[in-house]
Amino acid sequence: MWKGRFAQDTSSLVQQFGESISYDWRLYPHDIAGSIAHARAQKNAGLLTEEEFSQIETGLLVIKEDIEAGRFEFKASLEDIHMNVEAELTKRIGAAGAKLHTARSRNDQVATDTRLYCRTEIEGLIADLSGLQAALLDRAEKYAATVLPGYTHLQRGQPVTVGHHLLAYVEMLDRDKGRLADARKRLNVSPLGSGALAGSTINLDRRAIAAELGFDGVTTNSMDAIADRDYIAETLFATGLCGVHLSRLSEDLILWCTAEFGFVAFSDAHTTGSSLMPQKKNPDVCELTRGKTGRLVGNLMNLLVAVKGLPLTYNRDLQEDKPPLFDSIDTLKLILAVNTEMIAAMEIREERCLTAASDPMLLATDLADWLVKQGVPFRHAHELVGKAVAEAVKTGVPLDQLDLAQIDPVYTEDAKSVFNLQRALAARTNPGSPSVENVKAEIARWK
Repeated sequence: MWKGRFAQDTSSLVQQFGESISYDWRLYPHDIAGSIAHARAQKNAGLLTEEEFSQIETGLLVIKEDIEAGRFEFKASLEDIHMNVEAELTKRIGAAGAKLHTARSRNDQVATDTRLYCRTEIEGLIADLSGLQAALLDRAEKYAATVLPGYTHLQRGQPVTVGHHLLAYVEMLDRDKGRLADARKRLNVSPLGSGALAGSTINLDRRAIAAELGFDGVTTNSMDAIADRDYIAETLFATGLCGVHLSRLSEDLILWCTAEFGFVAFSDAHTTGSSLMPQKKNPDVCELTRGKTGRLVGNLMNLLVAVKGLPLTYNRDLQEDKPPLFDSIDTLKLILAVNTEMIAAMEIREERCLTAASDPMLLATDLADWLVKQGVPFRHAHELVGKAVAEAVKTGVPLDQLDLAQIDPVYTEDAKSVFNLQRALAARTNPGSPSVENVKAEIARWK
C-alpha cells in the first residue's frame, strides 16, 4: 500500500510484529458497512459512477458472505482488516475497488470500525445483563421472605432476607447497564472523514455517512477524532466494574456454599469435582468469575498505559487498543451467560439460613433502638446493650434469655419482645430496608 515511497519490501519479521489481522478480522462487518457508506458518499459527490458504486457495494457484500462462510483467506502481509478487504475487492472488481480509499485513511477507518464494534457489543452486553438481572430477580422472588444474617466484616450483623441480598446485585448490574448506555451515547459520533489527521481536500458529506451508519452526528475536530480512544477506555471501565460486581457476588456465593455456611446449593451442572477427593463439589463458576475479573481490570490498565504518553494524533501504539477490548467483551459475555444459567438453577437452603438468622445477637441493635424509644440516649443505650452482650458471651446464656433487668433497671420485661425475627424485619419499613413487604414491592417494581 506504500510501494511508491519504499524501494525495499518490509521485513518478514516486521510484518509479523506489526500485523493485526490475526485479531482485528472480527471488525469485518463494521469495516464493510463503513466502506459502503463511504462509497455512497463518493458516488453522491461524483467521484464514482452508479455502476462503480454498484460494483463496490456488491463486491463488499460478497466478501462479507465469504468471511462469514469461512471462505476468505486473510493475509498477514496486508496487515489489517482494512487492507485485506480493500485488496480483495480490487482484485475482484478492478479499478473501481482502487477508488474506494479516496478521501479516507486507515486512521479514520479504524476509529469508525471500533466505534461501531463497541456500539454493537454494548447493546449485546446490556441485553445479557438484563438476563442475569432476571435470573437474580427470579431467585429473589422465590426467597423474598427467607431470613438470613447480613454481614459486615464477615461477622453477623443484622437480619435481612435472601431476596433483599440478591436485589442488591440487581441494583449493581443496573448501574453497569447505565454506564454502558452512557458510554454508547458518547461514542456514537462518526469520525469518518477525518482522514489521517486533517480531513481531506475532497469533501464528502460526513453527516450523510454518519446517518447511514446510525451515528447521532459527526466528530468536530479531526485531530481528536483520530487520537481519541476514550470510548474504548469507558467501555473497558464499565466492563471492568461489572466484573468487580460479579466477583463480589461470586465471593458471597462461594462462602454460602461452604459447609460452614451451607446457605446455597448449586446444581451438579454448574460445579466440578476433585481428581483426588471424591466428596468435593467445587463452585468453579464463581471462582473463575472472580479470577477472570483480574483480566477485565487489567485490560483497562493495558489501554490506559498504552495511550497515556501519546502525542496527537495517530501513533502505532493505538493498534494495541483492540486485544484488550476484544478480550474484555468476550470474557464478560461468557461470564454473564454462565452466571445467568447457574443463578437460575441454584437453590437456597432455607432451614440453614433460618438457623443462622436465629442468633439473638443479630437483634442487639434492635435492643438498643428499644432503649432509645424508652428515652435512653443512643450512646448510653449502646453501652447498656454492650454490657448485655458481654454478659451473654461470658456466661454462655443467649442474649434473649438473659435477665436484662439485672444489668440495668431500664430494661423491662417488654424488652424481650425485641427478639422476634419476623417482627424485627417487619419494622424495617423505611425505603430501601429489608422488610418482606419492601422486598416484594421492589421485586414487583423490577419485574
